[in-house]
Amino acid sequence: MELSINRHGGTPIAQQVEASIRDWIETQGSGGGRRLPSIRRLAATHDISRNAVIEAYERLVAAGLVCSRRGSGFYVADSTASLVSQPSINDALEEVTNGLWGLFNANEHTLKLGCGWLPSHWREGDDLTHAIRHVARSSRAGIFEYSTPQGPLALRELIQERLRMLAVGVDAQQIVMTGGGSHSLDLIIRMLLEPGDVMFVESPGYYNLFGLLHLQRIRVIGVPRLADGPDIERLEQLLAEHRPKLFYINSVFHNPTGSTLTPAIAHRVLQLAEQHDFQIIEDDIYADFQHTPTSRLAALDGLNRVFYLGSFSKSLSSSLRVGFIASPPTLIQRLVDIKMLTSISASRFAEQVVITMLQNGSYRKLTERLRTKLSNQMAIALTMLKKAGWEIYTEPAGGMFIWARPPSDTSPETLIELANRWEITLSPGHLFFADHQSTPWLRLNVAYMQDPRARAFIEAAS
Repeated sequence: MELSINRHGGTPIAQQVEASIRDWIETQGSGGGRRLPSIRRLAATHDISRNAVIEAYERLVAAGLVCSRRGSGFYVADSTASLVSQPSINDALEEVTNGLWGLFNANEHTLKLGCGWLPSHWREGDDLTHAIRHVARSSRAGIFEYSTPQGPLALRELIQERLRMLAVGVDAQQIVMTGGGSHSLDLIIRMLLEPGDVMFVESPGYYNLFGLLHLQRIRVIGVPRLADGPDIERLEQLLAEHRPKLFYINSVFHNPTGSTLTPAIAHRVLQLAEQHDFQIIEDDIYADFQHTPTSRLAALDGLNRVFYLGSFSKSLSSSLRVGFIASPPTLIQRLVDIKMLTSISASRFAEQVVITMLQNGSYRKLTERLRTKLSNQMAIALTMLKKAGWEIYTEPAGGMFIWARPPSDTSPETLIELANRWEITLSPGHLFFADHQSTPWLRLNVAYMQDPRARAFIEAAS
């Protein structure tokens, strides 16, 4: 291995060594598993200090390009193929935010076929308006004052009861209210991870999480998501190579595939978490769209290694940002401390509105209607896609999303151009992979698929 070293330049030798090895990996092919020269050999060959080589290797390990095997040396990481081509942190963030801007900035006439929320015309305003007026009339503090750092006890007790129906046993003191699912993720990541730490995510998975992890300079490793949950065989292989601190799993109506975690896979994931000493974030923000509850990791684990995330934003209102974390009891105070430092509290007004709707039963009735409507739309959408010859990753039992691709070898760029003809915005499939790999798969939101433009696009792409 030849290194490009400038002893008279202003760049530290260790950084030059790191950059040279990065270039070598990229130009010579990732070659996962290839052994690198020993520290002693590399230092002697290029007449540089061993400390400079050690620092360079450690930087490469932290970046996920190299792995250290105790007693054996340093090797090119098996996952390097995706990491060497991974964009810089700014490019990675821009990739995600550009996709979001494309959806949020679309005009009101655009069909948001790839978005992650319900159409505004699906929203039921009467009960929500009643609750808003009730809070405005009865609670001056609810309008003008901060909420408590952990969130109102009345709301946490209501959530405690709702979780009991999912067999998740939790005390109200283990619940922290947040400003939605993304806020919950941010708090947990800030609390548990440091730059260079490893976190496993599902692949494909939640692209906003990927951007958040890049922002915090976390090493992101993708675990394939199958129809029944994470690919256990691949998970076990990755655990032999990496030591993750966290694993993020979207258990019910997974975003973007629509699949749901099975009990067998859930049990095995928890066994591996115990064996390899990592914690789990269980994102269950689509729970209220499910007719019959299935197994939750938090229920099986008893909130020992699992953080359970829920939200009212998807079902009630994207504008009223109310979410929560059910946490292992020993970490509640740390979560609350970080929440106070970063946002002081969540919206007391929004929390009071949710309390009102939970107490008077209007939220329960609203979600019952939504479940039925989404189930009907899912059946129609699946029939439409099958008739057009599209490949469906797995047939969801409910929820909003279908992960599908057209039968032709149409490029992702062509699909976007085709969608533009009918004023349709998509979420490009590559956003759902941490390494932004190109893919013809698309996330389709069934709530938008009865629009004639969606039908025309599906048929044209076939």
